[in-house]
Amino acid sequence: MQLITPDWPAPACVKAFSSTRLGGCSLGDFASLNLGDHVGDKPELVRQNRQVLQQHAGMPTEPVWLQQVHGINVVRLPEQAKTSLQADAVVSSVEAQVCSVMTADCLPVLFCDRSGQQVAAAHAGWRGLLGGVLEATVARFEQPAEVLAWLGPAIGPEVFEVGPEVRQQFIATQATAEAAFQPSKADKWLANLYLLARLRLQAIGVTAIYGGDYCTLSQPELFFSYRRDGQTGRMASCIWLQS
Repeated sequence: MQLITPDWPAPACVKAFSSTRLGGCSLGDFASLNLGDHVGDKPELVRQNRQVLQQHAGMPTEPVWLQQVHGINVVRLPEQAKTSLQADAVVSSVEAQVCSVMTADCLPVLFCDRSGQQVAAAHAGWRGLLGGVLEATVARFEQPAEVLAWLGPAIGPEVFEVGPEVRQQFIATQATAEAAFQPSKADKWLANLYLLARLRLQAIGVTAIYGGDYCTLSQPELFFSYRRDGQTGRMASCIWLQS
């Protein structure tokens, strides 16, 4: 199994990683560490993958798996664990409570504060970024200037093609977003999710931003990619507090 550990100056009590597609038991389109139970994989294999991941990563408890809808709802754990988990971000200040989001091209963003009192995870595709999922997540922290953010594996800026209406919507809400788009072919634009996230975070006072080094579409040996394959698995990005 190959996990990606954030390279960021988080407190020692903050544990975090992003999974890759390697190290599981799923087959075919879902080979091999598929963690999504909503993509058509065999449920028993997904359960086994999740158990293997928990053991390998040393997670103290099983992550709470969200029902992600490309929105901006944020849930707090463990208080809301038994209510609706239809959300795209999760926060916790309770030790051993694992926050997690699943992705396969969208951008996973992990957060913690410098004092190691709170962690969060957000699922940010272009719709979530535009809607404000990162702002909604950071709003759960008392001091944005004390927040660290790590940008996990997502589709890269050289291959993420979008229509002009996507670009126009981003620029309409944040003029500096124009820098995150480069012209492509046939009235299309290449969008830089990593830069769009950085611009959004910087605008609300988060300046300690790390990561953004991978491309899920261009690295098929490491990552699932919905844009590349259609039917495919999901990776997870997880974060928790552990003394």
